[in-house]
Amino acid sequence: MPRATKPPPAPVHPTDDIAANLAAVRKVIADAAQAADRDPRAVKLVAVSKVQPMEKLRAALAAGQRVFGENRVQEAKSKFPDLRRDYPDIELHLIGPLQTNKVKDAVALFDVIQTVDRPKLAQALAAECRKQNRWPKFYVEVNTGEEPQKAGIAPSEVGAFLAACKADYGLQVAGLMCIPPAEEEPSMHFALLADLAKRHFVPGLSMGMSSDFDVAVRLGATMVRVGTGIFGERAVRDPSADEG
Repeated sequence: MPRATKPPPAPVHPTDDIAANLAAVRKVIADAAQAADRDPRAVKLVAVSKVQPMEKLRAALAAGQRVFGENRVQEAKSKFPDLRRDYPDIELHLIGPLQTNKVKDAVALFDVIQTVDRPKLAQALAAECRKQNRWPKFYVEVNTGEEPQKAGIAPSEVGAFLAACKADYGLQVAGLMCIPPAEEEPSMHFALLADLAKRHFVPGLSMGMSSDFDVAVRLGATMVRVGTGIFGERAVRDPSADEG
């Protein structure tokens, strides 16, 4: 089904006023949660800060935002150690693909890793967590559209993968994450992810981005990932550089 064409779900147009954008996004979250008879406090806002300059991150921090999402381990390493010296309560999420050779740095740096997408990675993460005695929260990325070019566990394999994470690797999974196909209505993918989480007793649901996070909240998201709605358009990056 083609994705419906609609404007962003609030006055969250990209401007340099980060504080105003954050307030607008939080209001959308609150309104969507209340419309679904949910507590807005049950939805965490992850500010997607990839490729954003430090002055914008500091503006978000000054406005009270503490949860951030980065796509690449190396970029996060270049920004967040300094920021954490000033704001030790930052919570940092990895929301991009992770190579196994970056697992050591990822475990040391991130509080949540949202893109566990294959057995080899789960095994490597569990081994590194034991080595460092540091256990971030883990989300399994689900390829809800079963797109061959996209990472993630197929919906039909989620149960078996979750069982393997626990029994074979000793990895506790806190939630599921998805990125719907760009040309499809996101609500059916959010509903599928919510059903999978309920069926497998997984509490966390990371779904929804700048164009559709209101829909995700109404369908049960406990975490939304918003970048351009807060920071404005990103600088263009070579897609081949996007992996962890």
